[in-house]
Amino acid sequence: MVTLTEKPWLKHYPEEIPATIEYENKSLQSYLKSAAEKFPEKDALDFMGKAMTYRDVYDSALRLADRLRSIGVKEGDRVAIMLANSPQAVISYYGALFAGAIVVQTNPLYVEREIEHQMNDSGAKVMICLDLVYPRVAKVKEKTKLEHIIVTGIKDYLPFPKNLIYPFIQKKNTGIKVQLAYNDRLHSFVDFIYEGAPLEVKQDINPLEDIALLQYTGGTTGPAKGVMLTHYNLVVNTQQCQEWMYKIEEGEEVILAALPFFHVYGMTAVMNLSIRMGFKMIIVPKFDPKSILKAIEKHKATIYPGAPTMYIGLLNHPDLPKHDLSSIKACVSGSAPLPVEVQNQFEEITSGRLVEGYGLTETSPIAVSNLIWGKRKTGSIGIPWPDTEVAVLSAETGEPAGPHEIGEIIIKGPQVMKGYWKRPEDTEAAFKEEWFLSGDMGYMDEDGFFYVVDRKKDMIIAGGFNIYPREIEEVLYEHEAIQEVCIIGVPDPYRGETVKAFIVLKEGKNVTEKELEEFSRKHLAAYKIPRLYEFREELPKTMVGKILRRVLVEEERQKITEAVGEQK
Repeated sequence: MVTLTEKPWLKHYPEEIPATIEYENKSLQSYLKSAAEKFPEKDALDFMGKAMTYRDVYDSALRLADRLRSIGVKEGDRVAIMLANSPQAVISYYGALFAGAIVVQTNPLYVEREIEHQMNDSGAKVMICLDLVYPRVAKVKEKTKLEHIIVTGIKDYLPFPKNLIYPFIQKKNTGIKVQLAYNDRLHSFVDFIYEGAPLEVKQDINPLEDIALLQYTGGTTGPAKGVMLTHYNLVVNTQQCQEWMYKIEEGEEVILAALPFFHVYGMTAVMNLSIRMGFKMIIVPKFDPKSILKAIEKHKATIYPGAPTMYIGLLNHPDLPKHDLSSIKACVSGSAPLPVEVQNQFEEITSGRLVEGYGLTETSPIAVSNLIWGKRKTGSIGIPWPDTEVAVLSAETGEPAGPHEIGEIIIKGPQVMKGYWKRPEDTEAAFKEEWFLSGDMGYMDEDGFFYVVDRKKDMIIAGGFNIYPREIEEVLYEHEAIQEVCIIGVPDPYRGETVKAFIVLKEGKNVTEKELEEFSRKHLAAYKIPRLYEFREELPKTMVGKILRRVLVEEERQKITEAVGEQK
């Protein structure tokens, strides 16, 4: 049995952060109801100049819930949401929960193959999506259990005259103009909500057991799995976030919502936290450094959760000196390792605090973070959050490892998932007793600070997105010219890592990098497409023919070391 006799990190907690919290036994959507009652006329969000009060958002969410129930959505049914950051994303999320449904967050960048798998695995009955992605959804609808599709566009919640101009800009930038013939199975989001009644649906929710969210995560040994996060999991992590950021004030902060809500980090640390605390969200549909700089200055944003690439993008933008970012109080960076120089430079410019956090989809997601106002260590991911136990599992003893001894990081806490959707074997394999096995290798120092030394298996993190090599390899293996392929991540100064493909061609076959990119684009989301290609006569293998990925990784590291040496 894995037991912790000591928790050395607790001695570093400021007196404002409790070691244990009394968590609310309530549904996640109750946050919106409470905020609407407490701050009815306060702006809940601003979307490119269009403001909505908490009363407005609550009213819209209830209307959506009423209409979802009218088309047959029952408690426990799955409702997929495939939206960029927008008022519709917030309304859809809480509206689905008010209807008693389980939210299935779906990345708008997904291609048909990915959409089809996620819809079939989750069994979603309803999809709420952007007009731009509707053609992809329509192509796979008949292969899924989707009964209704509700479509919206960015223009639907823009102020006048932006709502009139935007469709022309969208067509110019994307080449796509979607014209739909709505019917009893295909609905306009705005009309659909308008027809609903703003009445709360009676629900019998058990927050500890009932699932609020299926958040899909990729896997190196198979297709994407649905992580079951209960209402309690998400409520707990939101409260933990509030306690960790103890200097934030209810109803007073302005949070910049650039992290995508379809990502569990953006969902918890931005949307759920903001709704719980009565903050104002400045919603950005797509990360653009110039727009972010303007938004921080214009709205006096005080909190800006992000990923390292977002901070790097701001720091390297030529317009940076023209903008005042001094309103920033706190930023927690996630999704990828935070470079120390980025942290230091950002803090110098803003006078706020930027720290790195660590977690996984399976932990709702945050489990460990450096203190925003307190002791922190360079290179460390920080210390565990309240009520969260973290240990490094020794491969030799099966018990917690000693200081600086490298092993697998394991996590136990009330924010840890219920399990994987319809995958009991995978769920069992992911736990050792009550401890979740992260798959990340790391160590703890004598002060209780944790460090990650290796990524989860072969996962690549590029621009904050988790990318799994096997998925890309399987797609490329479908190309008629490819005999062997191996995907690795190589260091990238902006994205953190970028995807590189090592390829062996079939005898007598030829293919160009451009042709491979076009082929990949048909089967993979844009961020998964290899940016670098290297053609070889053969790939390194074991005696039994298994490709040695780690050898290729080491070769790339050696190239970088030699290049740095030559520059010196």
